Amino acid sequence: MVTWQLTIDANDPARLARFWAPFLRYEMQPPPHGHGSWKEWYRSVGVPQDELDQMADDDCDRIHDPAGEGPPIWFQIVPEAKAGKNRLHLDLFPTGRDRSLPIEERRRLVDALVERAVAAGASIDHANEGEDYYGVVMHDPEGNEFCIA
Repeated sequence: MVTWQLTIDANDPARLARFWAPFLRYEMQPPPHGHGSWKEWYRSVGVPQDELDQMADDDCDRIHDPAGEGPPIWFQIVPEAKAGKNRLHLDLFPTGRDRSLPIEERRRLVDALVERAVAAGASIDHANEGEDYYGVVMHDPEGNEFCIA
């Protein structure tokens, strides 16, 4: 059996975990049993002190689906900033991908989630519109592209 997680490079993993959790209906993942924090757990498995020094004691760099349906997501600290276009990105569908909804209703739902994302630290790149399509390309707080459609 193969299990997997999604790993996203980040300069500030805790910030991205806090940003993404509510949009994906995820929660901050508690540290493994017997550990009071992720930093404590990382120390116990031999993560070098210079890496631990970059974390606050209460930082959480992992989120999970409380329903157990989606993959766990780990925001891995990296020293370099994002460069270039993502080769993988997330699409958020506040419309439930329901094409039977009138385009005006889909636009309202998309725009409402776009507003929430901007308030949480995202930025708008551009909107894509068609006769029966509306979506917005955005960037999370570290510049990773994602779409809301």
